Amino acid sequence: MAFRKKTKKIHAKTPGELDAMEASGRIVARALQTVRAEAKEGMTTLDLDKIAEEVIRDAGAIPSFLGYGGFPGSICASVNEVVVHGIPSEDVVLRPGDLVSIDCGATLDGWVGDSAWSFGIGELSEDADKLNRATEWVLLEGLKAMVPGNRLTDVSHALEVATNEAELKFDVDLHIIDGYGGHGIGREMHEPPYLANEGRGGRGPEIQEGSVLAIEPMLALGTEDTVVLEDEWTVLTVDGSWAAHWEHTVAATAAGPRILTPRTA
Repeated sequence: MAFRKKTKKIHAKTPGELDAMEASGRIVARALQTVRAEAKEGMTTLDLDKIAEEVIRDAGAIPSFLGYGGFPGSICASVNEVVVHGIPSEDVVLRPGDLVSIDCGATLDGWVGDSAWSFGIGELSEDADKLNRATEWVLLEGLKAMVPGNRLTDVSHALEVATNEAELKFDVDLHIIDGYGGHGIGREMHEPPYLANEGRGGRGPEIQEGSVLAIEPMLALGTEDTVVLEDEWTVLTVDGSWAAHWEHTVAATAAGPRILTPRTA
């Protein structure tokens, strides 16, 4: 990807706008927490979708994903080898040991929150657990680069470095999913720029105080390569290896990275 203007900056939100984004982000976090608390063996991913939509609407917000580009669900529910964009379905029944990735968005007063996490149905296998914990760790390490004065690819590089370190820390082989990454976010769910999950640092538009990115590492156990199903949404690994997906909406502030989708009570 070429960056034409080195002096270009990522658009900044005002402090009040960041507060508004956090309000929507907290609704997303609540929906994710509720889905995880209620998910169990025998439920379908469509059941999870209904749970999330109810939480979002009860909070006075609108599911950002529903109808976005024709997407039919309020969440993306991706199980095991499905990396992202899994369509909620009554045909996908949760089983013990499944690794479920839930991506969720909510719009409140015109501002979008976007977050994702992965969790097990019951106890995960050792490798799946390592993958999941590693992906969360990569997100939390990588977002530390979201500070004023850095450039876009400094975040990409931090995510790549964290992935390499996570392989040693968690004793697991990790593969950064090719072609998918994070993005700008605000009044639209996807705003420029695109954020790769790997790459050389020091390139791209400058991060300024108030810049916001949705940072979302996606890692798999066996491959970086994926295929999209005929539904034109569901992305899965070509070798059937399992994947995990973690995401936060993060603002750059003078005090450091500010997570706008905090998973707190």
